[in-house]
Amino acid sequence: MRPQTQNPFVPILKIALLLTLIAVTGSIAAKDSVTLITPNIPAGTVSISVAREVEAAIGRGLDYLVATQKEDGSWSHASFPALTALPVRTLSASRDPKHQAAARKGLTHLLSCVQPDGGIYKKGRNGKSGLSTYNTAICMTVLYEVGDKSIVQTVLRAREFVAGSQQLGGDVYRGGFGYDAGTGRPYADLLNTYSAAQAMYTTAGAEDLRPSNKKRTDIDWEATIKFVERMQNKKSEDNKDGGGFFYNPTDPKGGTKTTKNDTVAFRAYGSMTYAGMLSLIYAKLPRDDHRIRSAVDWASRHWSLDENPGMGSQGLYFFYNVLTRALNAYDQDLIQTEDGKLINWREELAKKLLSLQKVDSSSGQGYWKNENGRYWENDAVLVTSYALISLQGL
Repeated sequence: MRPQTQNPFVPILKIALLLTLIAVTGSIAAKDSVTLITPNIPAGTVSISVAREVEAAIGRGLDYLVATQKEDGSWSHASFPALTALPVRTLSASRDPKHQAAARKGLTHLLSCVQPDGGIYKKGRNGKSGLSTYNTAICMTVLYEVGDKSIVQTVLRAREFVAGSQQLGGDVYRGGFGYDAGTGRPYADLLNTYSAAQAMYTTAGAEDLRPSNKKRTDIDWEATIKFVERMQNKKSEDNKDGGGFFYNPTDPKGGTKTTKNDTVAFRAYGSMTYAGMLSLIYAKLPRDDHRIRSAVDWASRHWSLDENPGMGSQGLYFFYNVLTRALNAYDQDLIQTEDGKLINWREELAKKLLSLQKVDSSSGQGYWKNENGRYWENDAVLVTSYALISLQGL
């Protein structure tokens, strides 16, 4: 978080930041007039009062996670270790001893889920893996971020597992990732591709610790870019939805529409647009790449924190989470809406998440929960982890 500091040159800084944003990135469209929301703080910061509220809300949320941890160190469904990895990630950012102890206990559980093939997942009763690529990608990212050199071999083997899960056939899924390559059925989607791209990008430094006589592991990034690009609507077909991303080539989770060319297209929506944008950033495309720029433009045209644009309340907290990651990675401080408003998104997202936290009056613990249960978001542990990671990333 970047809290406000007392600065007599705030108005000058604000104007300078805005002019720099316009001149250098082109991210704010020229208009006759614009209105800066929360004008009393510099762009890219959170006001002192909100920062204090956020700190308190994070403490309440972390206490809730400690209270809901199971004896074996897991959270929620122990058969899906990714649901433990996310609480470990947010608890590890705290200096509180009880939060750190819970994180270490969760870390031990994650290591117990490592399989002989290098994946990090649990096998079901039928012996088949459960969402192995998805779980491995999230778990290896967290292990690398919060672990130490003693588990580097675990991360390296997980990288091999994820790389081996990439779809490299000759169909529409080429370059992407699905939940579980072990099914033998060609399938990929943008959610899993984003998770795998994030994992491989974040843990790339582990390769420096691979023995020199061993070949380094990576994914086919060019194929990944081509798959991700396939999920992006083109402006030439639909100026309103152009630049936005959808889930996969065959499943219109956001619904369909008829374009001006009288063709049926999949509707883009918020969480997938930020996931697509981040996947391209992880692939090391330049900031001014037209695919990334058009995704930012889509986000500006459809800006809302009241819903996951295009999906309503479905996947709302994952949307907050990936929005925070994407705008931070893109280094975007202000969002300009279609009506000319400039949004200091960090301040506004902080206020939104603060308003949504539920506080137990008896324990003082705080949590978040989506009443819309699609994508498991009626699981308070999962949603609380999403919210906390978002707040910690402001």
